[in-house]
Amino acid sequence: MIRSLQITTQRLELLPCSLEVAQAVVTRNKPQVERLLGVQVPDDWYGSEVLDIFPMYAQMLIDDPSQLGWGVWLMIHIADSTLIGDLGFLGKPDQRGTVEMGYEVLSAYRQQGFAFEAVQALVDFAFTQRELKRIIAHSPDDHAASIRILEKLGMQQIAKDENLLEWELNLESR
Repeated sequence: MIRSLQITTQRLELLPCSLEVAQAVVTRNKPQVERLLGVQVPDDWYGSEVLDIFPMYAQMLIDDPSQLGWGVWLMIHIADSTLIGDLGFLGKPDQRGTVEMGYEVLSAYRQQGFAFEAVQALVDFAFTQRELKRIIAHSPDDHAASIRILEKLGMQQIAKDENLLEWELNLESR
């Protein structure tokens, strides 16, 4: 089991996805992912959009192991001992101290507050890192649940491009 860096909330455990787990995901080796994490991995997680970034994410960790924590985090439902989603960043903060964040929860666990609980905990943790000044996120303009989460976090809408909204949260505004 991999439990080095983790964030625990009332109902969730958030784990940064290690290189070993990322490589098992890339090869679609579900039994190995479950063994490494010590949790169940629902089949529908393998249909999520985040899986498209795992090859790039694994390479990012190979090139720079210090990226761990600035990439994919896995959302574990403690009571079910089940992987219920993922969240994270697209890498370390840039020169201006900005990272982009995203998140996804499996359909069986939506509308229960898990996304907000996880995202809030990760944002709180991330802002303890001195190099971080600003988090941005994007959401479709018709995705009410995602918009509610971002607004509840205190993010401000700063741009709209066709059907996509851009949001930001600055360290100073927290």
